[in-house]
Amino acid sequence: MIELQNVSKLYHEGRENEVRALSGVDLKIGLDGVSVFKGPSGSGKTTLLTLIGGLSKPTSGRIHLDGELISNLPEKFLTGLRRRYFGFIFQRFNLIRGLSVAENIMLPAYPLGPNHAFLKERAHKLADKLNIGAKIDMKVEVLSGGEAQRVAIARALVNDPKVIIADEPTANLDTKLSKQFLQIIEQLRLEGKSIIMTSHDPRIWRANIVTRVISMEDGRIVDDGAEDGEAPRETGEEARR
Repeated sequence: MIELQNVSKLYHEGRENEVRALSGVDLKIGLDGVSVFKGPSGSGKTTLLTLIGGLSKPTSGRIHLDGELISNLPEKFLTGLRRRYFGFIFQRFNLIRGLSVAENIMLPAYPLGPNHAFLKERAHKLADKLNIGAKIDMKVEVLSGGEAQRVAIARALVNDPKVIIADEPTANLDTKLSKQFLQIIEQLRLEGKSIIMTSHDPRIWRANIVTRVISMEDGRIVDDGAEDGEAPRETGEEARR
């Protein structure tokens, strides 16, 4: 369970250009489904995602992960928690040009010190699983958009995290590639992964695999679980009955 209590986030606090990205957000997310934050640009959804994943800290409020307060952890311990618990898929994928597919996949695992042969084998297995095994030794800058996304997904999975966090994962993909992404997400959920995403894309937040849609405006949650007048979606155990 991820729980946010009265969480706010300010940028440039105390300056003339101060921006309030989040205002008093209360939220609980069970680690058993596919949750999507939607809303216009500037609504705070990406900021909220970074706080959930421990990539930044709230200006005020508390964040708990499985009952443990994490929002006040020193950066050293927060970094370790991120590596073990979360896998990240960024909007522009953030692959390292000049490195191969395998090298990009392995990057997040190096600080954990696994055996290199084991890590390389895991990278190859993930690449095969995501149908990019034939590209494993290629430099990432020559890949197509869909192939680059699959490398980003494999990289997010290399440390076997409990939660996958994805920021606008289909923003630069066409309809065919977006459908392929949803198929991958569906398989990950069947394997027991939890997925938390942001998206402007109705193809994402209307997909059948999505168990919860959370709408945001002006740094606040304005709707939680209902879409266009529909009843709130079932989540967790209810969704599997």
